[in-house]
Amino acid sequence: MRTSFLALLFLSAFAAMAQGQFPTIAGETADGTSVTLPAAKPKKYTIVGMAYGQKAQPLLEGWYEPAYLRFVRGHGLFAGQYDAAVYFVPLFVGVNKSAYEPSIKKFRKTATPEVVDLVLFAKAEADMLRTQLGMTDKDIPYIFVLDATGRIVHRTQGAFTEEKLEAIEEVLLR
Repeated sequence: MRTSFLALLFLSAFAAMAQGQFPTIAGETADGTSVTLPAAKPKKYTIVGMAYGQKAQPLLEGWYEPAYLRFVRGHGLFAGQYDAAVYFVPLFVGVNKSAYEPSIKKFRKTATPEVVDLVLFAKAEADMLRTQLGMTDKDIPYIFVLDATGRIVHRTQGAFTEEKLEAIEEVLLR
């Protein structure tokens, strides 16, 4: 009975987090354009992928191409059906803030042209994100789907899988 109660409590807390409001995060693209999320004039949905740990960065990068092809370029069965903006946000927190400028410079030189406008560099307070978004593991990326009001309507975490991408697609097609 106690195990069932704890499981129910955990699921309720996770559901509440998933339905929360996304905090305001300001950053810049590789060309220096300032962007604030959630966007003031958003599309129907905004997909935000975030990572704040060194080990999470390559996992976040694994999302770039598949998300770009599916949701921006419209490849796949429902091509052209998505009204979604896509951003990937490598967050610079704590002592990693000193790597901000060198990381942008490196990205400018090495980035695939298709994804360069989708990557938003931001400095943030890790404690705020852990609390507001439930981003407790710095070694994995977190993917959020926001509605037009900035409310989180879906979330997933970890390395890219086709199943996770399809779950995001289902939300966008509602």
